[in-house]
Amino acid sequence: MCDNHEHSKLTSNSKDLQQVEKQLDRRHFLKNASLGIGAMALGSLLNSEKMYAAMAGGKSKDQAILDAYNSSRSGFPNHLPKAKRIIYLFQSGGPSQMDLFDYKPKLTDMFGKELPKSVIGGQRLTGMSGSQSTLPVAPSKFSFKQYGECRAWVSEIMPYTAEVVDDLCFVKSMQTDQINHTPAITFMQTGHQLPGRPSIGSWLSYGLGSDNANLPTFITLVSKNGKGQPLKASLWGNGFLPTEHQGVQFRSGKDPVLYLSDPENYDGHDRRNMLDYLNHLNDLQNDAYGDPEIEARMTQYEMAFKMQTSVPEVTDISDEPDYIFDLYGKDSRDPGTYAANCLMARKLLEKGVKFVQLYHQGWDQHTNCPGGVKSQAQKTDQATAALIKDLKQRGMLEDTLVVWGGEFGRTVYSQGLLTPENYGRDHHPKAFTMWMAGAGVKPGFTLGETDDFSYNVVRDPVHVHDFHATLLHLMGVDHEKLTYKFQGRRFRLTDVHGHVVKDILS
Repeated sequence: MCDNHEHSKLTSNSKDLQQVEKQLDRRHFLKNASLGIGAMALGSLLNSEKMYAAMAGGKSKDQAILDAYNSSRSGFPNHLPKAKRIIYLFQSGGPSQMDLFDYKPKLTDMFGKELPKSVIGGQRLTGMSGSQSTLPVAPSKFSFKQYGECRAWVSEIMPYTAEVVDDLCFVKSMQTDQINHTPAITFMQTGHQLPGRPSIGSWLSYGLGSDNANLPTFITLVSKNGKGQPLKASLWGNGFLPTEHQGVQFRSGKDPVLYLSDPENYDGHDRRNMLDYLNHLNDLQNDAYGDPEIEARMTQYEMAFKMQTSVPEVTDISDEPDYIFDLYGKDSRDPGTYAANCLMARKLLEKGVKFVQLYHQGWDQHTNCPGGVKSQAQKTDQATAALIKDLKQRGMLEDTLVVWGGEFGRTVYSQGLLTPENYGRDHHPKAFTMWMAGAGVKPGFTLGETDDFSYNVVRDPVHVHDFHATLLHLMGVDHEKLTYKFQGRRFRLTDVHGHVVKDILS
């Protein structure tokens, strides 16, 4: 009896400590507050005495807010964020920058001529075109025009994107270390070419927590019927971070999240009791072994329970007005398409999801590049521009960051046979284009420049690690401070590299 009494007392004390930890946990705090509310409201939710004392002591309002905000957190954000949330539109396969945004008019007179060896330098070529006896220059067959007040050059096959260029911040000097798809995509999504590291969304979930208790912090959407390089779950995986930070994939169809629905002939009336008993067993297990994954698993069970109600509501787009469907295009009525996923991403942001990752396959044009890139533009252009317009009309673009881009670019020389109407393009890691829009970046701005062949960066290079450092910075996180100790080493998204690209910050 004495032993049982002592065990019960220890268990009770353990639960009390866990409850205190939960009250101080950054995720639970973010359920009730965000940096977007005013100083007075924030003061009422946080330590108002500290905030007002800091202001009286001469600190700026912003610094006083941040100090009060972090008084009950683990040090993140490190500074006031410009962005509250991110939508990352990942174009898998490597979009051809010179057929979309990187206009190179001088190439017209070089059609079919050998690409100078001085341009290639000592750069690595893939085995798919490196053995070609000739590397003929293939100018884009598409015409370009300047649009907007910023006078940005855009290809004729991106007419909808052309309408929003004054909201976009182009980076035409992106560079990566990887030349093949799988390591390049992994590198872009996790900061390392080998699978097993946490993805961008997982790092943000770990550092900043959630703004909605009933939905995951990090959600992934993949265009249905995609063709091209395979997309693995490790791209939105948590790596060595606790499993609760893994991205949750939402699918089209009857069950948006696998294994979330109740089994057939089960009404779920006693599920709450089942979870309470399961949590009790896990508490005992945690007391005995202290494995942090036990708590992470308990958190996931609770989230799954809440999602049984929240997911059907947020994935139902039937209540959207016709003009919204018209804005995103006819495909937006077809769940799982790129257009429908863009619309879904906006709904998820409205519900407090912090990081939404869209994956769209099909940009890998080794042959028939003109036909392939035009087809992909037709599938994505209208919905991408619609997302920018939709966020802007709702007042959300000012605190939402939208990112568009792939894992690398394409070569100026033709892979395979070159004709006036057709050409292929191989992988090219040393120069490609991405763009961002919204919170914290300069609208109608272009950073970086490539040479006349769109082959080498000649001004303002931006490495993948720099890109990641800038994303974290816009979310209020110092990339050098967001670390996690694993196997004796402190890891971070930017590894041991990266700097914030200050020239694009507004």
